[in-house]
Amino acid sequence: MKRLRAREGDFIETLDGLIFDVKGFVHPPDRIVAYLRYLEEPSGDRRRGDKTYVKVYSLSERDRIIREKYPQYLFYDPVFGEYLEGVPHNAISKIYEPAAKVLELVKKPHLDQVEIQALEFLKILHDSSNVGKLGLSGSILVGLHTENSDIDVIVYGRKNCLIVYESLTQLMQEGKSVTSYSSSDLKRLYGFRFEAPQMPLEDFIRIERRKVSQGRFRGRDFFVRFLLDWDEVDEKYGDRIYTPCGYAKIRARVEDDLDSIFTPCRYEISQVEVLEGTNLTSITEIASFRGKFCEQAKKGEKIIAQGKVEKVIYKNGAEYFRLILGAKPSDFMMSKEA
Repeated sequence: MKRLRAREGDFIETLDGLIFDVKGFVHPPDRIVAYLRYLEEPSGDRRRGDKTYVKVYSLSERDRIIREKYPQYLFYDPVFGEYLEGVPHNAISKIYEPAAKVLELVKKPHLDQVEIQALEFLKILHDSSNVGKLGLSGSILVGLHTENSDIDVIVYGRKNCLIVYESLTQLMQEGKSVTSYSSSDLKRLYGFRFEAPQMPLEDFIRIERRKVSQGRFRGRDFFVRFLLDWDEVDEKYGDRIYTPCGYAKIRARVEDDLDSIFTPCRYEISQVEVLEGTNLTSITEIASFRGKFCEQAKKGEKIIAQGKVEKVIYKNGAEYFRLILGAKPSDFMMSKEA
């Protein structure tokens, strides 16, 4: 039997009708790390065929539903050192792939307005960059979008991602159909993202308005997720062991931001000062699998960040410490003005 393979941006539907979004590229041999996104609910506001679904937004709500109703999708992973959500291979009914969705929509005889705009946005990205390795993720991928849904784009391959990023930068500067978020857009986003704000609104707006991976296309929100391609991923399950070492708030300097646009995003840091929590100044990296932490700081900037401290251990015994962001609502990263 051929081993199933899925990556960030893909979605999985289970035999019992749940829909999960895949996290990362590295998964155990018998299951795929993925988190609950949609489930059937008679009062749901999303319809596909004769079924209605509800979208689950926060990680805490996803975990609550899984623990209470579907514990078979919760497991302890010894490599990642924590409990994760994940779908066993024998529970998978379908894997949705973003690139395949584009081909499906191109052939579809009748498109709704969201699908039309999604293809138009992809065409603009393709024409401006000459990059073809693009896909559509999110609610459009699984056919559960509403008239207000975002356009979630995937770009595959490091070189392709850098080219599309530059094209997006140019398109935003032109300010025609592709635009950066306005201050009012960012105020709305601020209210949606933070249950208990760790960052002042003015800092949030300053950081978010310079991001290229998000904005509006003809009035519709979009997010572009930049991913390495399969042959560029240098890690297999078990190559590294991740050990939790507490929780901390730190101040540091960004030394390298080359992977800040990718998911997972990474920032090399130095001059670490622990402000609260686990007193470990040998942290050399900040990382996250959450798109909201992409483009969060630039090389040379001072930052304040809060998240889980992990020790990363390689097979050869080499190790380093990192701060991983995104598991808790209190996690944040904020660059300071020079």
